[in-house]
Amino acid sequence: MDAFLLILISLAFAGMIIFSVFAFVKGKDHRRGNLLKSGGCLFACFVLAMFVGSADGAFLIFLGFLMILALAGMVVFFILAFVKGKGNRLRNFLKSGGCLLALLVFVLIVGAMSEDVPVTEEVNASITDKEAEAKAKQEEEDKEREANEQEEKEQAEKEQEEREAKEQAQKEQEEREAKEQAQKEQEEREAREKAQKEQEAKEEEERKAKEEAERKAKEEEERKAKEDSVTVSQKQAVAMAEQYLSFMAFSKSGLIDQLEFEGFSTEDATYGVEHISVDWQEQAVIKAEEYLDFMAFSRQGLIDQLVFEGFSQEHAAYAASQVGL
Repeated sequence: MDAFLLILISLAFAGMIIFSVFAFVKGKDHRRGNLLKSGGCLFACFVLAMFVGSADGAFLIFLGFLMILALAGMVVFFILAFVKGKGNRLRNFLKSGGCLLALLVFVLIVGAMSEDVPVTEEVNASITDKEAEAKAKQEEEDKEREANEQEEKEQAEKEQEEREAKEQAQKEQEEREAKEQAQKEQEEREAREKAQKEQEAKEEEERKAKEEAERKAKEEEERKAKEDSVTVSQKQAVAMAEQYLSFMAFSKSGLIDQLEFEGFSTEDATYGVEHISVDWQEQAVIKAEEYLDFMAFSRQGLIDQLVFEGFSQEHAAYAASQVGL
């Protein structure tokens, strides 16, 4: 479609040039018709320029066609100035100069308009570029600010986590140290208590050993004192008591009576009996066996006989049980 319109513009432009040239070449009789034909071609050229160009650029295209037409007319009339002879040369030169002047005017008009349009376009483009640049810059700043805010937020979260981890580690360290300190104090306290108990036990043992030693020493002293204070008669009473017990059983009171019968005083006889080692319950059993060796007894009769001999009721009953009664 664009190629077809371009062909039509070219034909209209060629017809305009032809009829313009014929308007001056064919004579005055045909000039008006040729000028009208040239104007028709010029109008056709403008209409085609409207179709080819945009609404804003149609006038510029039309001016461009006119400028080309003026250039063509100048060339034609300049050539005719030398071809038609000297009589027509001045007129043709004037026509050529008029076409040149029209060409210059068209050039100035087209140049001014072409400058206005690019300036406006440049201004609009500059404004658009600046707006786009400002918008892009604003978007970049927004992105950078968001990135900085995100980075600051992450950094703050990281610092918060590190601070919390540090506080937790410090707290655990303090708890561990407190626990170790408490355990150490507990061990020291237990060690002190153990040492104190051992010391107290040692002191108690030493005290008991000392008391035992003192008691033994005292007993030894008392024994020695008693031995030193014992009379010969008392020693004889002890020896006599041991002799009687070696071949015959006696009760305590029976043995004292026997020693008195032998001529010892009651005090010496009592001393002699009390200072010998003897089991009176065993003596009751031996006495019961001696009675049964030469005489028969009932249980109660044997008990009564043993009581009569000076044994206690308990020892007599025990002896009767031991001999089978």
